Amino acid sequence: MPENYPNTIAVTVDKSHIVTIGERLYSESVELVRELINNAYDADASEVRLTVAEDQIIVEDNGSGMDIDGLRQYFNIGSTAKRENPLSPKFKRQRIGEFGIGKFASLSACARFEVWTKKGEFQARVIFDKKEWEDSGDRWPLPFEIEEPAQRFRDGTKVTLFGLNKKFDLADIERRIIEAVPIKADNFSVYINARKVNPRMAVGHRIPFLEGTEYGIIHGEIVIAPAAEQDISEAGIECKVKQVTVTRDFFGLEKWVADIARIRGEVNADFLSVTSDRSGFVKDTPQYGKFLEVMRQIVERAKPILDELADRKENRRIRRSLSEVLEKVRTALTLNPDYCPEGWLPVGDAQSDTGQPGYVSVQKDAADSDEAAGAGGEKEPKPQRKRRRKPAVKRLSTTAVIKKLKMGQQGVSCCVDHLGPEEPECISEGSIIYINRDHPLYQKEAQKKDTYILHIARLLTQEICLMKDPRNPRQAFARQSKLLKDALVEQGTVGQPVSRK
Repeated sequence: MPENYPNTIAVTVDKSHIVTIGERLYSESVELVRELINNAYDADASEVRLTVAEDQIIVEDNGSGMDIDGLRQYFNIGSTAKRENPLSPKFKRQRIGEFGIGKFASLSACARFEVWTKKGEFQARVIFDKKEWEDSGDRWPLPFEIEEPAQRFRDGTKVTLFGLNKKFDLADIERRIIEAVPIKADNFSVYINARKVNPRMAVGHRIPFLEGTEYGIIHGEIVIAPAAEQDISEAGIECKVKQVTVTRDFFGLEKWVADIARIRGEVNADFLSVTSDRSGFVKDTPQYGKFLEVMRQIVERAKPILDELADRKENRRIRRSLSEVLEKVRTALTLNPDYCPEGWLPVGDAQSDTGQPGYVSVQKDAADSDEAAGAGGEKEPKPQRKRRRKPAVKRLSTTAVIKKLKMGQQGVSCCVDHLGPEEPECISEGSIIYINRDHPLYQKEAQKKDTYILHIARLLTQEICLMKDPRNPRQAFARQSKLLKDALVEQGTVGQPVSRK
């Protein structure tokens, strides 16, 4: 090796790259405000005041402030201080910052920023002018001025951004602070132009959860907002690390929830690793895999509750329509007692006083019994009753709607429930008729009341007629046609159509 060659190579960083990091680190310039406020949170501030003017932004806090070593650490790019000391000294807060480069996001919106700080008897000011710093060649130090400590100033830090080259919308700033700053934490308040920022409270039905894993706790809640409050811009479960929203996710809910804009909530998992710009998670880790596994289980457990809430309004309409249909079918069966399955015949006289078809008697008096016994006066032995098998019991969902049609001593129960889109539109088990509200035909006919009533009446009369004579389906369907006509043609008195002038 020639003697004039060194045996080591120095690692260097071009100064312009630091500016590039600041300008490209975040997709939105509003993120720099979030970073500065979170720095104040890490420094045990109880109050942060943000002032937004036409050409400058000021972020001032009453935290612990910085001494000379603190300032050196502040401008140490990629510092590990917060990772090595994850808890703040005063309030024992989980510190948010990790990489020490967030402050350079300010360079994406201004040409110059100034850091003023006070800690006890130390008070100083550091100025970062982007143009002067780039023009200074290989000189890295920044202008630094130590001031005489003033008793009228409390400990804390103030960062001022001069010469803004981007516009800042106050509503956007507030929205991002609510999402990405731990404003729900104790002893911590944020003000924008003297107005306090309050956390947003999601209105609706809450489904809380708490799960332990080998990596840490996963906790939060899913919120179903009222229909009037649905807003797709606010939808999604906020995924938070150290009380800061990293991203939003539905965890598969969008596949089976119709009104996805009503899904809100948050999940906290402080053990997850985030990307340097805090816009996402480091996904190729066992921690993130476990997080997804737990969240899928939580969503699966919440599904019945979500179904019930989604069906609550629809169920009120179903109950009204089902009551109306059952009353019409009852009238039709009264007009056609021969169509009633065994045991359904209503108790009463065979002929009413008006000569109209009435209720069929199912009881015999003592005289009739003696006459049937014959001349010898001995009664024929009663046939031994067959033991009835209990019908199979189908597990119902929490949103099932059940109404009973009572005829005589028995009757039928009608159950409208979720059976699945691939299942039959209607099935019977014993004296229960199940109507599948997931069937495509049901979904189509349910849009209008008239077609819905016709659909339900068709299914009910179909099953009732098959109960009467299951071995002769052709005759059953002929009877169904007659029952449908008598059920759905408007009636006045029993058996007499309404006269129309």
